[in-house]
Order: sequence, then structure tokens, then C-alpha cells
Amino acid sequence: MGVHSDDVVLIQKGKQPGEPCVITVNCPDKTGLGCDLCRIILEFGLCITRGDVSTDGRWCYVVLWVVPHPVSLTISWGNLKNRLLSVCPSCSVSFYFNQHSSRSTPSPVYLLKLFCLNRKGLLHDVTQVLCELELTIQRVKVMTTPDGRVMDLFFITDGMELLHTKKRQDETCEQLNSVLGESCVSCELQLAGPEYEIQQEFSSILPVAAEELFGCELLDKETRTQALSADLTKLKKASVTIDNSLSPAHTLFQMHCVDQKCLLYDIMRTLKDCNIQIAYGRYSSSMNDYRDVDLFLQQTDGKKIVDPEKQSTLCSRLKVEMLHPLRVTIANRGPDTELLVANPVELSGKGRPRVFYDVTLALKMLGICIFSAEIGRYSASGRQWEVYKFLLEESHEFRLSNSQARTQVVDRDYSSSLCERVLVFSSSLQQAADEVLPFTIPNLREWWK
Repeated sequence: MGVHSDDVVLIQKGKQPGEPCVITVNCPDKTGLGCDLCRIILEFGLCITRGDVSTDGRWCYVVLWVVPHPVSLTISWGNLKNRLLSVCPSCSVSFYFNQHSSRSTPSPVYLLKLFCLNRKGLLHDVTQVLCELELTIQRVKVMTTPDGRVMDLFFITDGMELLHTKKRQDETCEQLNSVLGESCVSCELQLAGPEYEIQQEFSSILPVAAEELFGCELLDKETRTQALSADLTKLKKASVTIDNSLSPAHTLFQMHCVDQKCLLYDIMRTLKDCNIQIAYGRYSSSMNDYRDVDLFLQQTDGKKIVDPEKQSTLCSRLKVEMLHPLRVTIANRGPDTELLVANPVELSGKGRPRVFYDVTLALKMLGICIFSAEIGRYSASGRQWEVYKFLLEESHEFRLSNSQARTQVVDRDYSSSLCERVLVFSSSLQQAADEVLPFTIPNLREWWK
């Protein structure tokens, strides 16, 4: 007997404004299911505040407490449920009517061409519309012409698998025209051709920048934090402990680190890529801006993780993901200032959710215009990375050509996530900006959660 699809994913909304919604998933188990669920939840702009996972190896029960971020975000709960159902293993023949979502063939890629008059925040405004429409950005190519116009090429896939219909295409262009107003000159949407394959490979990265982004010695940077403030020092603390004595069949991993956006996803992604199964897990509520995560783990053969080398490797991987969820650096490109953001890609080929959204939001809030932007894949350190490259224009509020200011943006001894770098970035601005920029120390966790 199977379970009716209505019982596989349940969403209980909070009774009062601001209360978390509870998402319950009850279905057959598979390695990496927790990672897939977290990614979809993050794609909808939700933050996971707490979680419990349990499984007997064949059936799993997952409970996640989530809140929209920002709180004003409108969530399509029905679409979210359908997306979550699409990654759950089938419980019966008639489990889910929309079986195309779970097929092995990838979603078709579409090319969105936008020709606009340039202005501050344009790229983020477009990105926000695409996120609200559940369209995932796979690649981007943005170019500014000498006359102040911008050609934006977005290679996108549709979470609803409806972009082949005229109705969905018209809805997308109408939403973009509504938000962009008179600055939008033209909007075209079509199935991507050979140009998408050309965008797969990333343009060159300077050797110094590549070492900064993909270096293997990031954990050593924890010891070089003497000059940091107490708040920033705290950001670089993380611990992973292992205990094989509490369970006859499982290895307990206990993690303690500062709270940050996508933390549960980063942990789940690492375990999925290492082919490790979770028997029981608890993602505790944030206490004093810290998180505790307890996971009882097994190898795919059902045995404990007793090999010291495997233990050490997994601990190091988890610690790196907790300390360095994003890699960020600024490099010189002749007269231009280049911002590079990188994150590891899942072995399945999927990238981290909403990175482009977060980066463009940060730059918009800092009043920095983007001259050109590019997303591509890059292979380094035995892994594939998704790299976001931005050429930035000078801002009256913050001179990127000023060496002292740029040193504040990028300190190679400690700062790795975009949020932390923007935090340092904004600390040099006038105090009045604190009322506008959500990147000061007290608000760091609230913005990045």
C-alpha cells in the first residue's frame, strides 16, 4: 500500500504573523533527500529555523520549521508542496500526478533577452522577479553598451515546467515590464540554443584570485584572527566532534557554529556528496546566534564510520562548509574592479540557491552599479565550482579605487562569505548609512539567516 500524496508533504502555516510554518515530509528514504528538500525550500526564499529528521533506512520522517525572508515575501505554498513532492521517492503508482518533475532528463533551458536603460539596482530587480516566478538562473551574461544601455542574457529553467507555454512566457515578460517600467526597451524569451553550451565554460580567472577562491588551506585561516573584532572572531569559530560509543549502529556527529544562511543545506549537501546517510538528526533553534546540529550517521552499507581517515576527511569537509560557505574576493582587471563569488556545486550538478539574488541585493544596497556580470562553471581543487563574476563601477558613496577601502572589503586572512565582506565594507561608511544598510554587526545574522 502506498501513501496518498496529500499525506506525503504537509504544510501547516503559523497561527500568528511571524510564527514559523511547519513542513512535514513522510515518505520512503533515499540518500540526499534532506539536501534536495532544503534546496527547494531555500529557492522559495524561506529560511529553516529548526529541524528534525528520523529514518529506519527505508522510510523517513522530516519536520522543518521555516519562515519567509524577508517576512513580507509572498510564498506560493501550493507550488512549494508540488516541488517538494517531486523529489520524494514514489510511495505508490499514483503517488504524484506530475511525474515529469522526477524524470532523469534535465529541465529545458530558456534564454531571456532583456535590453534596458541602465540604472542602479537593475540587475537585482530582474533577479527578484525571476525568483518570484520560480525561475532558476543557470547562467548570466550582462553587458553595458557605451550609450548607457544594458543587454542581459539570462539562461533559466522553470521550477513549474511550464515555460514552453505561451501563457507562462507572456506572464514572465509582463512581470518584468511592470517592474522595469520605461527602462525596459525589449524583452524576448525563447528556447536556448548552442549559445548556452558556450556559456558553460567560464572565462579566465587571475591566478591570485583563483588561489584566494579555491585554496585548500582555508582552515588554517582560523588561527590568524588576532586583529579582528569580537563579533568577526566569533564568525570564524566552528567545531565538529565524533562519538561512536552512544549507538551500536550509528556514528554521532555533533556540530557547533555561528548561525548563518543555508547552514543546514550546506551540511546536507556535504553528506549527500560523501554518500553518507542520516538515521536521526536535530537542527536546534539558534541560541545566542549559534547553532547546534546533532546527526547520527551511517555509511551506505549500514555500518558506522570508524575509519579514522574517513572521519577526518568528513570533519574537515563539514568544517570548511560551516566556515566558508561562499568564497569571495576582489581583483584588479586593469582599470576595472572585479568581484568574484564562488561556491561548490553538488555532484548532481546543482548550484547553491539564490546566490545571484543575494549578491546583487548587497551591491544594490551599497549603491554600486554593475557594469557586467557573468555566471559560469570552473574546475579547481578536484571539484566543480559555480563562479559569479561582476565588474563594478565606481560609487560616489564608496571609492573602489581607494586601496584602504578595498582592504576593508577583502581581508584574505579571515573573510570568506559575502555577508562578512559586505559587513566590513559597510563599516567604513558614514554612520547615517547604518539606517539604510542592513549589514551592520547587530543586523548581520538577521540579514544572512
